[in-house]
Amino acid sequence: MSEGLPEGRVWFALLGPVRVRRGGELLGVGSPQQRAVLAVLLLRGGRHVGVEELVDAVWGEDPPRDAVGTVRTYVSRLRRALGADAGLLRGEAGGYAVDLRGGAELDVESAGRLAAEADAAVGAGESERARELRVRALELWEGEPLAGLPGPFAERQRTRLAEWRLSLLEGRLELDVEVGRQAEAISELTALTAAYPLRERFRELLMLALYRSGRQAEALAVYTDTRRQLTDELGVEPGPQLAALQQRILRGGEQPAPPADTTATLLSPAQLPARLADFTGRGAFVEELGKQLEQAPHMVMAVSSVSGIGGVGKTALAVQVAHAARESFPDGQLYVDLQGAGSSPADPAAVLGSFLRSLGTPDAEIPEPVEERAALYRTVLAGRRVLALLDNARDAAQIRPLLPGTEGCAALITSRARMTDLAGTHYVDLDVMDPDEALLLFTRIVGTRRVTPERDAAMDVVAACGFLPLAIRIAASRLAARRTWTVSVLARKLSDEHRRLDELQVGDLAVKATFELGYGQLEPEQARAFRLLGLVHGPDLSLTAAAAIIDRSVEDTEELLETLVDTSLLESAAPGRYRYHDLLRLFARTCTEREEPAGECEEALSQLLDFYLATAARVYELDRPGDNLTTHLAPVTRQGLHFADRHSAQDWRLSEADCLLAAARQLAAGGTLARAVDLLMVTVDLAESGTYSHQFAQIAAHLLEVAQRLGDARSEGRAHDVMSASHIDSGRFEQAEKHAAAAMRLASASDDPIVRAHAASDRGIIADIQGRSTDAATHLENALDVYRADGNLLGEASALANLSRMHGDAGRTTLGAELAEQALTIHHRLGSGFRMANGMYALGIILTLDGRPDDALKQLDGALKLFRENRMHVWDGMTHFRMAEAAFAAERPAQAATLAEQALARLQGIGGDWHRGVVLTFLGRTLLAMGQRGRARACWTEALTLFQRSDSTEAVEVTALLATITAGCPPEEGASRSGACPRGVV
Repeated sequence: MSEGLPEGRVWFALLGPVRVRRGGELLGVGSPQQRAVLAVLLLRGGRHVGVEELVDAVWGEDPPRDAVGTVRTYVSRLRRALGADAGLLRGEAGGYAVDLRGGAELDVESAGRLAAEADAAVGAGESERARELRVRALELWEGEPLAGLPGPFAERQRTRLAEWRLSLLEGRLELDVEVGRQAEAISELTALTAAYPLRERFRELLMLALYRSGRQAEALAVYTDTRRQLTDELGVEPGPQLAALQQRILRGGEQPAPPADTTATLLSPAQLPARLADFTGRGAFVEELGKQLEQAPHMVMAVSSVSGIGGVGKTALAVQVAHAARESFPDGQLYVDLQGAGSSPADPAAVLGSFLRSLGTPDAEIPEPVEERAALYRTVLAGRRVLALLDNARDAAQIRPLLPGTEGCAALITSRARMTDLAGTHYVDLDVMDPDEALLLFTRIVGTRRVTPERDAAMDVVAACGFLPLAIRIAASRLAARRTWTVSVLARKLSDEHRRLDELQVGDLAVKATFELGYGQLEPEQARAFRLLGLVHGPDLSLTAAAAIIDRSVEDTEELLETLVDTSLLESAAPGRYRYHDLLRLFARTCTEREEPAGECEEALSQLLDFYLATAARVYELDRPGDNLTTHLAPVTRQGLHFADRHSAQDWRLSEADCLLAAARQLAAGGTLARAVDLLMVTVDLAESGTYSHQFAQIAAHLLEVAQRLGDARSEGRAHDVMSASHIDSGRFEQAEKHAAAAMRLASASDDPIVRAHAASDRGIIADIQGRSTDAATHLENALDVYRADGNLLGEASALANLSRMHGDAGRTTLGAELAEQALTIHHRLGSGFRMANGMYALGIILTLDGRPDDALKQLDGALKLFRENRMHVWDGMTHFRMAEAAFAAERPAQAATLAEQALARLQGIGGDWHRGVVLTFLGRTLLAMGQRGRARACWTEALTLFQRSDSTEAVEVTALLATITAGCPPEEGASRSGACPRGVV
């Protein structure tokens, strides 16, 4: 707080060591006794304090000789220290006072004001603001209040101020739970319940936070542990509030709330597309739908569906209505194009992930299964008023997971089909425009001056367009762009061509005719671009990717694409990115089949794949200096992009992630399979980060199937390699072993050193985790030999790190530490960037095993910073887990439990069941060490379920732990085998 003071302003701090600052300058305020005198005067709020009272406050019943004179000396010195501000300390009738009215500030008073504002915000229902104010108040504490001050007064005030801080902390934690910050609250409350075991409010909040995070067994176990401790130590039962909460949880009376972002508040998205400035007609529908949405705040949920043929203006109407209703939904408006009319409708799970991120949920807390995402989505929306515009839906099955389902929210749906099986929905069937509305729309776009003299010709045009709004818009836009044409010219073009009024009928043919109208007016180069870009399956295209497809310069490509945007045949999703309306994409492919030679289509897609592979390889090289995978890739004929630095390269990979993975799946064919598999190998960080792990594994499985069908041994081996790494990341070690063994066999047959090394490394990791130390040593030494023979320095560092871990698990910690240091030395020599984090991570593990936990924490803290900086969410979580192990080894179980809870929060929804089970197993050990047997049992029970679900051998260990705790015996201590350093990471 003092850092933000105006120049020359004095800041007095008592909520920690007693300090006085003027601006950024720290003033010397003397001995502990002299500071004690100052503290007494400051805490009297400007009131007069007699000298004798000051003597009693500082020395109590044993004052020194001439204590009164000593106090006067202290005051004189304090005035000299204050210099120009000496007037703040006034002498009055045998005593003194500090007057803060002149502009000086006291941290205690600032904290009090913030606390009062927070209480007022709570009363006004402003929970987020109240929480922020309490956070700011608590930040004023810099340690123990009045630290180091002698005397009875300081001792009493220390106790009072410490209790005040705990009360403020309780209030902030209450708000954390209320606004959905359970993960943050759990980790903090776990430590607080250990530090203040008899403070029931902390226990109550911990129960509530655990329950609302879906951990009901642990929540109830907190009550059991609390009751046992209170009866054993004090002979009393838990208080009525704690007991009542236990009963509510048992009855299901507490509703689970979402795990929320631990670093950001809930967001209010505003995703609606811009409404059309020339929106025309549909007045009755606008009014009808508007009334439905106005009722949403008073209904459980309002759902309206607009159906009709493609091009009839469903989206334009829905966007118009949604904008008009925005004030009724102050907490946000969501929008998605569900691409229901195309061959690849949007996956509800992907849409839910996007919605949750838009609402403030971090990736690390978004679960994989669509059912869990839907449940979390509805919970995040609970108590909020949000409108979801679900555009271009395929069917009710696609829609149901996306419905808010909570009071005050609404969904507005557009679809070509009328979804009669969507219960509780208000339906609007949208037909073509009436002639007058159609002519008015045409006139607004072309202009009155050109249309009025040729009204009859204009009516012929809109009739030829089937009175479809999209068709009219395309025709009018083309006419508006050609100043030399008259309306009659356009009408004659329609009448002279063989695609006439018999094709412009209501239904798909009308849409096709509309598109043919715009397409037929393209120049040859525009038409070619329109056709070829429609071949791509990704959600959109970057300008540089489009240039690769049509084999033109970026500048020429941008000019072509912008003309297509002008004609409404292409959309500009963002600067430098383009996409098709799904119907236009289908039409483009129809044109391609009709007009484009098959060889040219294959060449265009091949060029796109070359561009993606070459660019992704360059990103890989920047991320992994010393790794020579890129020298073992299939050859490409097109250059990729160049990047100024590693961060811009990573940004490209993330922005193109969906397109890269879609291309790998689409181009799993004979001539492009090898490059598609290689594209997965050089984008492995997408899976490793945790964000794209599920999607990555699905595509790898598809490529493996294609490779096996085609008999392509090299590609099959590489697909097995990717699958092995994917299963290790998810903790499915039996499946990972099968894929790694197959990869090794095929790599030996096809002389593929990179896959031989990867497979050997994977098998070594798996064997080490499963306790097969002899096999682990054999495989890891093999990997090391292959990496060295191939000149792969980063691979060598990886193998050394994994060997270090294996030796550490076997008790050979000195050798393990030497190997980890060798690995880290290679990273330093290579300048590995964030790959350095994996070397530090490996060294941190071995230092913990070697009995040097504080040194381990230093290494792991450095690794954590790098992992976070590079958005590696899984490794963020696993590093917290390793830090927890180090803290536990240092005999700090409360700190260990806090770190383990933070690991669980970061692994929510990513990393698979196995990683979460490992952390829960360890957390159970720390809780048992803290005397919380019931909660430890609950953690191990959940871990057992997770291990059984992932077919993990750790299920045996956890079963034994549960047996020992049931029998009342302390479980054997032991470090976890989890989290070996993946060969592709270190």
